[in-house]
Amino acid sequence: MRLMNLHQAASTRNTMPQHLPKYTTTLIPFARKLRRDMTNAEKKLWSLLRNNGLGAKFRRQVPYSPYILDFYCVKARLVVELDGSQHYTPEGRKKDAERDAYLRNDGLEVLRFLNSEVFSNEEGVELLIYGKIQDALRKGLW
Repeated sequence: MRLMNLHQAASTRNTMPQHLPKYTTTLIPFARKLRRDMTNAEKKLWSLLRNNGLGAKFRRQVPYSPYILDFYCVKARLVVELDGSQHYTPEGRKKDAERDAYLRNDGLEVLRFLNSEVFSNEEGVELLIYGKIQDALRKGLW
């Protein structure tokens, strides 16, 4: 029986995690690099989100289909994105709109903040994220 359990575990090791159905393994090296090279705004927000800081577990730089999500709470189905200057251009806005539509089509909620907001309005950012987590709780997502 033990041998069969070890065999089953080995054969399922390369499957997608159930809680991350569109986890993209080909993006893992890039996601790891982004985790190592976080912007100051990402570091600041991560200090609020990590260790269940707002009452829910967040992951950072999560490969999700063709994208890498800045921060993702699986249980609340909540994506938090921080936008730097490349997002202010017409092309950047168009790409963000396409990305948000893709994620929303998968039932994820997307919150976007400017990098500067994390520093100038930390409490407001924190309250908005916390409110979305509470909404997910009320909806029974977890």
